[in-house]
Amino acid sequence: MAIQRRPVDKVGSGARYVVLVLGAVLFVVPFYLLLRNGLSTEADITSPDWTLFPSSLQWGNIAELFDSRSVPMGRSLSNSALIAVSQTVLVLVVSGMAGYGLARIPYRFAGPVFVAIIATLMIPAAVTFVPSFIIISEIGWLNTYQGLIVPGMFQAFAAFLFRQYFLGFPVELEEAARIDGLSTWGTYWRIVVPNSKGIFAAVASITFIASWNAFLWPLVVGRDRDKWTVQVALSSFLNSQSPKMSQLFIASAIAIAPLVLAFVLLQRWIVEGVERTGITG
Repeated sequence: MAIQRRPVDKVGSGARYVVLVLGAVLFVVPFYLLLRNGLSTEADITSPDWTLFPSSLQWGNIAELFDSRSVPMGRSLSNSALIAVSQTVLVLVVSGMAGYGLARIPYRFAGPVFVAIIATLMIPAAVTFVPSFIIISEIGWLNTYQGLIVPGMFQAFAAFLFRQYFLGFPVELEEAARIDGLSTWGTYWRIVVPNSKGIFAAVASITFIASWNAFLWPLVVGRDRDKWTVQVALSSFLNSQSPKMSQLFIASAIAIAPLVLAFVLLQRWIVEGVERTGITG
């Protein structure tokens, strides 16, 4: 026997759909504006008569952007990709092992070490910026990739997320691995890591986005044009005496594309990892 839905339920369901559609539209509008203006002429962008689409799509703006001698967009994108991927891998390795050690390896100072790591989250980044810059300068890492990558290889928040996740990881799997003769190191890499894709994907996405969007540190450390990241390259459009708006918009759209792609590919594991992290212990 079919169950008929009450009118109140139908109204509530319809209202939820309306809210979701409005939210989706508001989310898409900025991307539409980036593409619309990026593929327009300067006259279409500054025209007082707004049109939904430009008079003609200027696909040549993309080629002009990468052919520009004033802004090395191609090199900046490759620099951002190298730095973001390297930092993401290093954070997963270093913070992952730190989180696992705090959750599973019993030792006397585990508690104080964890408290010290959490305490660093309360320190504003501006406080550590100058000391970090002095250290990088003293060891000769200015204008180098290691100067841009190494300072971000450990993230306290990532270690915290890993610890919370590993506290809820099935101990039986690890005990079975040790019975089979695996060490703590082997258990982590061969049992724990392959069964923790969700949290690794979540931390990877957070780290990649933060690294890709970083601006101040790459601006100060990577002074040469060859070391510019995509965010520094975008800022050069605004610093120009006669900025070309279409180039700024299409460059912004291209800079956002890797982040959108990464989120689309990892969204299932991101949700799973965040849900399973919890607030245990």
